[in-house]
Amino acid sequence: MKILSSTLIILLFSVRTLFGQLTSDVTSWVINSTGLTGYAGILSNVQKVQYSDNNVYISCTCIPGYSIGPWMGNPNIPINQNFVFKLTRKPIKNTGVAVAVGLGHTGVWSNGVSIFNADDAHTYNNKGVWHQNAYVFEGISFDDCLGHPAPGGEYHHHVNPRCLYSDTNDSIHSPIIGYAFDGFPIYGAYAFTKTDGTGAIKRMKSSYQLRNITNRTTLADGTVLTSDKYGPDLATKALGSYIQDYEYKAGSGDLDDHNGRFCVTPDYPNGIYAYFVTIDASLKPVYPYTLGPTYYGTVQAGNTGGPTGGHNTINEPVLSYPTVTSTAEINNQILYSLSPNPTSDFAYIYFDPSSMNNINGAIYNSKGQMMASYKNMQPSISYSFDLSSFPSGLYILKLESGNQHITQKIVKIK
Repeated sequence: MKILSSTLIILLFSVRTLFGQLTSDVTSWVINSTGLTGYAGILSNVQKVQYSDNNVYISCTCIPGYSIGPWMGNPNIPINQNFVFKLTRKPIKNTGVAVAVGLGHTGVWSNGVSIFNADDAHTYNNKGVWHQNAYVFEGISFDDCLGHPAPGGEYHHHVNPRCLYSDTNDSIHSPIIGYAFDGFPIYGAYAFTKTDGTGAIKRMKSSYQLRNITNRTTLADGTVLTSDKYGPDLATKALGSYIQDYEYKAGSGDLDDHNGRFCVTPDYPNGIYAYFVTIDASLKPVYPYTLGPTYYGTVQAGNTGGPTGGHNTINEPVLSYPTVTSTAEINNQILYSLSPNPTSDFAYIYFDPSSMNNINGAIYNSKGQMMASYKNMQPSISYSFDLSSFPSGLYILKLESGNQHITQKIVKIK
């Protein structure tokens, strides 16, 4: 027993040395270690944090631990997204063409909820010129925490997630409340006055200002539009209703054109580029709200790019945070629980936090015919198997990851 313990200690020490120190990109997450559930009984916050020297992987449902809803006029409801976000631990400035902060998730809050940009995906008369401001056009459907679900059930915040941290506490530096997909941290609204970490705490001000215009016939860069691309009259839609109503004025606020700055923070005493959420003195969100309209750093593939974005496969050795020291992790097994069994409709499988990653599964009938398949299932996440349309009888679930293979009988009853 002493030999096994010594071996484990040596192995874990070696892995920790390989993967470097535990820094804020690993430790800043709101991890659900007690089985806390949120909306519709779905496991909330972050289910698991795994990291290597280069990346950190965040497994989450996109459901927060705080109460959400209702959403006036919004027919969508939040559902479990089973995300595995991949963030670089070595973010770098993008020295090439700036990457636009596009539609869909642009980062992840520290509780595993998605960050969306300021755009609501619609433009005036569908001309692709005057982009609607989500805060203005969709704000009525925001709940008390300033979030709402998208089609497909992805709960998200376009603006300051006020239930995630104390946005009224202007006496201390705000905490890290998320990370953008370029790997740089996102802080709450308050920071040191000076970028060297000195000075009083103050509310960070955006450097985007409303344009001084009387009509929507030009863009901020001076482009004169043809009449078919004019925006609506200001008497019809107030200034600020569209993203193009704003222009960046360097030095007019504390933050740059990405809504961030390089500065010393409590988490990064040597300095880091950081984004900040922006609000006014009455706590009302201020454009561009979170990060954007472009990223400061380079954005690696895997999190953006349509419906599959955010469902990353882990293809490198990783360690869990908090560190799992069981022999199960060292032995690298598929560990799970399945219930109910027998079932008349759905069976639910949950993979233990110390289980292997990237688990593929398939359900076969008694004739060996594949009835359903599942790809890249991850530990600490619950998945559902819909057997409601299957005939009654015996089925075989096959699970595999790496060189591990497991079979499990499932009985379907009427």
